[in-house]
Amino acid sequence: MTRWRRWAQEIAGRLWVRAALYGLLGVATAIISAFAEPFLPWRFSTKLDADAVSSVLNVIASSMLAVTTFSLSVMTSAYGSAASGATPRATKLLMNDRVTHGALSTFIGSFLFSIVGIVMLKTGAYGDRGRVVLFAATILVIALVVLALLRWIDHLLKLGRLGETTERVEAAARAALEARLKAPYLGGERLKEEDRTPPAGSWEIRAGEVGYLRHVDMEELARIAAGTDRGIRLSVLPGAFVFPDTPLLWLEPPEETGERAEEIRSGLRAAFSFGLERDYEQDPRFGLSVMSEIATRALPPTANDPGTAIGMIGRLAAMLSLWGRGIAAAPAPEEAPAHPRVHVPPLRTADLFDDAFMLIGRDGAGLIEVQLRLRKALLGLSRMGDAEFQEAARVQAAMALERAEAALTLEEDRRRLSAVTSEPDLPSRASLR
Repeated sequence: MTRWRRWAQEIAGRLWVRAALYGLLGVATAIISAFAEPFLPWRFSTKLDADAVSSVLNVIASSMLAVTTFSLSVMTSAYGSAASGATPRATKLLMNDRVTHGALSTFIGSFLFSIVGIVMLKTGAYGDRGRVVLFAATILVIALVVLALLRWIDHLLKLGRLGETTERVEAAARAALEARLKAPYLGGERLKEEDRTPPAGSWEIRAGEVGYLRHVDMEELARIAAGTDRGIRLSVLPGAFVFPDTPLLWLEPPEETGERAEEIRSGLRAAFSFGLERDYEQDPRFGLSVMSEIATRALPPTANDPGTAIGMIGRLAAMLSLWGRGIAAAPAPEEAPAHPRVHVPPLRTADLFDDAFMLIGRDGAGLIEVQLRLRKALLGLSRMGDAEFQEAARVQAAMALERAEAALTLEEDRRRLSAVTSEPDLPSRASLR
């Protein structure tokens, strides 16, 4: 996805944009009802009084204003509940909720439709047929409002709840992992370890600012690589925290000079988007770290909810098993990359395991029920995937066991934990280290 399409998608996903569009649609409907009268070829035997239509519109206007105000207060409470019960990093997913946006936009659009209709009725803008058209539009608006209310009421039962928030984070993390499995190098070519040192004379493009790398426009990089007939080597992946002097990429020694060279440099730098918060789309590690954060927030004595942490360990294990099966699957015949000449470093499996389990192993070190579930999950994962995947699982299991042995005060708990091995029928105190 290009940075322009992504920017347009972000703008379209904001509540005020959708609400404004629905509001304009409501205003346009009320106005068109007035100007449609000369084009209607039929007459109606029954005449509608302006006061009758106005009274219905008054009811819609007053009720929609109250419902919108109530819905906004509920949204604010739900975001606060998600931030305190789960993690503030999950509220962005709630703020982009389509059902919430659709309901509020319908209420605002209906309110504006009613207000404009009332004003035009009072000014005598509607004739007999115009009032009939306005009344028909009002009936349609009422039907839309009823459907939106029913859907909104059902949605309110889940909005902001821990389970709903967790499912949204898991869905975002799963989508990012699946996208990375389909395009392991963001659609480019693999940057091999021996190619990480750029050739002499290569152009180095630096970040120039402080923040997280949120998105890389691979299409733009591929276009520049094709135009210069040179390869591009990325040095960072989305999710990395960069500083002004952090190298983003190297362009193999080009021939361009002068204004053309400066234009290429500007295009390369513009292909990277930064921000003070990470983004889920191109950053699978972020989704896993947010899921891990939800688990760790349930572990302190003030929360006293180890069940949530145990449930999150299961979800994280399922997520990483998806990654393990994907990288261990027999490779398909290699196809031409979507963005040739753009070389991207691979996502390290060890980093995924760190993001998923390291904090849980640290903060839950003194809870035997959490440690048992964590150890079983990690040892189960150590039998999946390739050698790198298995080694990453074993390393996390060894670190978690070491932390737990230092934190657990009861010898029986330490014995039970160390007895969990990769062979269920062969208990042993031996560490995986």
